[in-house]
Amino acid sequence: MARPDAGIGGDQVEGRRAVLELLRAQRRPVRTVYVAGNATDDPAVKEIAERAGGALKVVSPDRIEKVARTETHQGVVALAQPLRAADLDDLCRRRQAFLVAVDGVTDPRNLGAIMRVAETAGATGMIVPKHRGARITAAVTKSAAGAIEHLPIATVGGIPNALERAQRAGCWAVGLDERGETSLYDLDLADQSIVVVLGAEGRGLARLTRDRCDVLVRIPMHGQVPSLNVATAAALACHEVARRRHR
Repeated sequence: MARPDAGIGGDQVEGRRAVLELLRAQRRPVRTVYVAGNATDDPAVKEIAERAGGALKVVSPDRIEKVARTETHQGVVALAQPLRAADLDDLCRRRQAFLVAVDGVTDPRNLGAIMRVAETAGATGMIVPKHRGARITAAVTKSAAGAIEHLPIATVGGIPNALERAQRAGCWAVGLDERGETSLYDLDLADQSIVVVLGAEGRGLARLTRDRCDVLVRIPMHGQVPSLNVATAAALACHEVARRRHR
């Protein structure tokens, strides 16, 4: 597992919502905030400019294009200190832990979208593998729309071992799998300390990860298309857990 003080990426943040949340959260130093001169009339951009202070640089759209690493930067790019890894054991010991683990998700847009979903559902942390998965890049920060500023992220050598550690700490591991015998909507464990485990795009959960889960749940499908995008599945699963916890 990464050391708690290790940088895990996320140093380049793109998009108006993502940069605004970076500045609002004040969890890490921000070196530079580039704003395109033709974007300054937007209310969000005005707040970004106010919060950026001396880090603000109003530049030409061409300059933004050279700095940006995505095509959806919306004329705003920030350079910040990398995110710091959270400690997995600390996350697992939290009262009513609600963690989301990703097993082999390689598309950065999906990873960012899952982080956004997890944070909005009230998850208390993410578990991300150091290998065989998307890194926390500018594309991830854009898709996460600021969620990474509020959601602790633990990086681990492997998801199966991480689940074993979580179980020893009292968490239930719930895998999302289309072959699961239990419907997501019958998940009685939702109000317990829990790790929701999501598999790779197309392939789903790896065998060792599936074997490590305490229960496998499926999302009932009623149409002709047999599966959902992993980020969409994450939205349903995370918010179903949230619904059951707050009803």
